[in-house]
Amino acid sequence: MPKLNTDSPQAQTRSRAIRLALLFGVLVALFAVGKYTGIAENVNAESIRELVHSAGVWGWALYVAVFAAGEFVHIPGMVFVVAGILVYGKVVGFGLAWLASVVSVGFSFVVVRRLGGTPLGQVEKPWLKRILSRLDAHPIRTVLVLRLILWLAPALNYALALTNVRFRDYLIGSALGLIAPVAGVAILFDWLFSAS
Repeated sequence: MPKLNTDSPQAQTRSRAIRLALLFGVLVALFAVGKYTGIAENVNAESIRELVHSAGVWGWALYVAVFAAGEFVHIPGMVFVVAGILVYGKVVGFGLAWLASVVSVGFSFVVVRRLGGTPLGQVEKPWLKRILSRLDAHPIRTVLVLRLILWLAPALNYALALTNVRFRDYLIGSALGLIAPVAGVAILFDWLFSAS
């Protein structure tokens, strides 16, 4: 029986297409779970606060886990940031919300990279290569700037996971880029609650 040549361009293209189809199916299913089960509508800062309080000393670990899972099913990450600040206060809440934000975007990256691979890293379109060349040349700075603009957008996590950016560079850029948005929310909510 002849052996299949998995190194051929056709086999590689077919493998990439299968991986992307699988990834697309998983992401659509997760979005549907979040939207149509009512999970997304029932998760708010108050429900997260109650969940964290009910977990006692393990509340912080549960908060980080729920943040990562929730954002993966498209519950806005800022809901979790606000909840962390409400539960733990401005300073500790900021630190925990920032840590959970980094874990969350890292979790999304790892899952999407495992399922989808790096198909954007092998593109042949000149216009797309030009766009991605900035990410290749300055990965940490590019991810940092994207985080400052798009914060915790799940689509950004997915898109960057499909490029050649290394996980370490992605995580450092994300960690640095998320400081200002999370701190801004902490300061805003502290100001709102102290003014009322």
